[in-house]
Amino acid sequence: MSDRLAREIAELEALDSAALRAAWVETFGRPPPKRMSRDMLLRTLAYHIQEQAFGGLSKAARRRLAALADPKDNCLSKPAPSVARPRPGTRLIREWRGQVHQVTVLEKGFDYQGEHCASLSQIARMITGTRWSGPKFFGLREVPANSGGAANGR
Repeated sequence: MSDRLAREIAELEALDSAALRAAWVETFGRPPPKRMSRDMLLRTLAYHIQEQAFGGLSKAARRRLAALADPKDNCLSKPAPSVARPRPGTRLIREWRGQVHQVTVLEKGFDYQGEHCASLSQIARMITGTRWSGPKFFGLREVPANSGGAANGR
């Protein structure tokens, strides 16, 4: 990093939150989000300085970020591992707190105690009273060894 860039970033680090907010307005032409921390203000402004000096993200990186931030997705986390859907007619059996629960896979959805359910997670919630990953609850998805799944019953 050049001496000039290092000095500019060091000058930012010396500013208080109010001065960083003013620098944000000067840089971006609008106020920062209300609850943005001083640290995030500093990091964003420092990144902007470096971006101006060295260029921004590559096209591939921008496409990847855009795909991750797609509003059609429910979250920004990595995609869940794919789970093979059992064939219709398959019976899934799970013992929970001393009671055996049986689910039959249908063409569309699942049958649990004579009730049609759209997802295994819905059934797992009915059984446990809490939110669960249905595939994980019924053993269709492996639980990572370090997750503590066996210790807490999940």
